[in-house]
Amino acid sequence: MPVDQTSWDAAVRHLYRDAYAYVATGPRHHEDWALDVLTVMARVPDPRGWVGVDDAAQSPEREGDPKYPFADHPPEYIAPRLKEIDRGSAENLLLALTESGCTLANLQYFAESPDELRAMARTILARYGDGARYYTNVQKQGSRPGTIDFTLESFGYSPLSVYMEDCGLVIVSDTEVGLVWGFAD
Repeated sequence: MPVDQTSWDAAVRHLYRDAYAYVATGPRHHEDWALDVLTVMARVPDPRGWVGVDDAAQSPEREGDPKYPFADHPPEYIAPRLKEIDRGSAENLLLALTESGCTLANLQYFAESPDELRAMARTILARYGDGARYYTNVQKQGSRPGTIDFTLESFGYSPLSVYMEDCGLVIVSDTEVGLVWGFAD
């Protein structure tokens, strides 16, 4: 399903309107995609000029630290903390990141039905194509490897930011790397 800029922008703006979030995409230049993740964290321009979300953009803490609120980590720190998940789990994670807590209970705050919200999440994923791979720092292991179980009461994560809680999704295609991240204290 191809996606256009208008549908992408609408989905991103709507889903993350109430979250303290970072949604950005950058070009993929390296075989080791963790290098590209660091570039996206440092706010490289979107290669297509499409909208993102950067709630920390005006934070005084960013002065002298372009990656803020992400901590300054080397690439060899990043990749081991991100576990590959399947597309269905990535879709659910996009919905869980709409508020703090990283839970699908966040869907109750929207007027749209769960199916309408899932369509928006699929729109976001469609940008990266069918061959994209998905990685997360969230640890809610599902019954099958590569899945996340959002019915679990508690979860863990490997923090990549300066916040007490940061949960996110890295989307890796042949040409782009996307980040959708939520933060909370």
